[in-house]
Amino acid sequence: MRYLVTAEEMRRYDTNTIERIGIPGMVLMERAALAARDMVVEVLDGALSGGGRQTPEVLVLAGVGNNGGDGLALARLLAEKGCSVTVWCVGDKSKASEQWTRQRHIIEYYGVRFCDTPVSEAYAVLIDALFGVGLSREVTGEYAEAIRRFNSLKGYKLALDMPSGICSDTGSVLGCAVHADATITFGFGKRGLYLYPGCECAGTVQVADIGITERAFFDEMPKMFCLDAPEEALGLLPARQGAGNKATFGKVLFIAGSDGMAGAAVLGARAAYRSGAGMVKVLTDERNRVILQEAVPEALYGSYAEDRELEESFAWADVIVVGPGLGKSERARHCLKAAVEKSVKPSFQPERLGFQPLVIDADGLNLLAEDQDLQKLLAEQRREVILTPHVGELSRLTALSVTQLKEGLWQHAAALAERLHAVIVAKDARTFVCEAGKPVCMNIHGNSGMATAGSGDVLAGIIAGLWAQMAVRDRQMAVQGEHAETAFWAACAGVRLHAAAGDAAAAKKGEYGCMAGDIAEAAAEIVQKEY
Repeated sequence: MRYLVTAEEMRRYDTNTIERIGIPGMVLMERAALAARDMVVEVLDGALSGGGRQTPEVLVLAGVGNNGGDGLALARLLAEKGCSVTVWCVGDKSKASEQWTRQRHIIEYYGVRFCDTPVSEAYAVLIDALFGVGLSREVTGEYAEAIRRFNSLKGYKLALDMPSGICSDTGSVLGCAVHADATITFGFGKRGLYLYPGCECAGTVQVADIGITERAFFDEMPKMFCLDAPEEALGLLPARQGAGNKATFGKVLFIAGSDGMAGAAVLGARAAYRSGAGMVKVLTDERNRVILQEAVPEALYGSYAEDRELEESFAWADVIVVGPGLGKSERARHCLKAAVEKSVKPSFQPERLGFQPLVIDADGLNLLAEDQDLQKLLAEQRREVILTPHVGELSRLTALSVTQLKEGLWQHAAALAERLHAVIVAKDARTFVCEAGKPVCMNIHGNSGMATAGSGDVLAGIIAGLWAQMAVRDRQMAVQGEHAETAFWAACAGVRLHAAAGDAAAAKKGEYGCMAGDIAEAAAEIVQKEY
């Protein structure tokens, strides 16, 4: 996993590394500059080994803080590599940091030029070392002018730690910001590099190890992380048993699909199968039966019109999904209430009620938003439940406007998770998985092609398919007196696999032409490749 830190967390870990562990700040700065130098050398490719006709020109925009010190150290190292380097320094040098002052003294011996304004309209590489992490107020005056001028120059732009003008905690643009082709950030990823609109200014992000490691946490862990590779998500699954059978790999029940909305049930069922579930059953409107049997003949079918079939299906399932395409009829409302109240199995732990793992999605969320008593009951059960709202559904659940939610999506999702004692998968351009007492998982993968009808149904199916496999393992652990709660990790894994499948589907179909069914089919390819 990759930790995503705030400016305050990064300052703490930096200080711990220097003062408690004992690695000098100048050593960390030198390592940062070396990592950036290697990245620049890779960009310049043959120009430094005689392949280019001219000595590559490099401009370093440097502030007077430690980020500017990184820039000065990088300027020196690039000069040593044969670049013609100019440093454009902006800021009051009388207020420079101690490390900047020391780097300024060292660079005097390396033939690097200083200027008050760029001397050319184009450079091979332009380095942004103006602010870095910690900027909290709007950029104005000479700094704003410098950023605008920097952006207007031609050449490959590399930001050190953060693109100047981007809030490292929220990704917001503080007045104006550098638009980089790439950013090399040091120690740990900064949240603002992955949140919109900051990620659009950061370009490609590389996290460099400069000696600030997890040892610097001292029990103060970061409060956010992401799963980088799909195998990190699939590694959360139990090993596939060669002697297993269809029940061994989990049984998923969908209560989905009103008249005319069979597609949601089809997509969810396919996605559950494609992510590894052994059996899927769909309870739907009777008028959908033929469509579903033709589209997913592997699944079992029934009608949600009869309470007896509902309760028998609850007892059969390892994971229940309620809501995709269900509508908001009185029968749909009854199905949701029944899933919350009656999906109970005998528990191997007498002190715990054996509530079934439950995923509430789409219309199930809209119905839940209208029923305060059901919300209260769900919270009191303290069962393992995953809610998968997009921003509109989250707005109805929280009584907050979409604008308010977008200003702090994960914070509001985390508050709802605590209130309902649930795992919340808050879906947007960046999706957040929240559960009280756990760090927030932010998904930084996926693409615009996934913003298509049915994509959420596929996500619900993938989460359920993965969770069903975990639930079988959890029951086996319970027999041995062990207890595991896997809702959070099933949600994290499902979101990551969904994103990987979306990227694979878009690679084949393009972001314009990607459909939800393509994502469901691609999920199987990702599982086969990575597991």
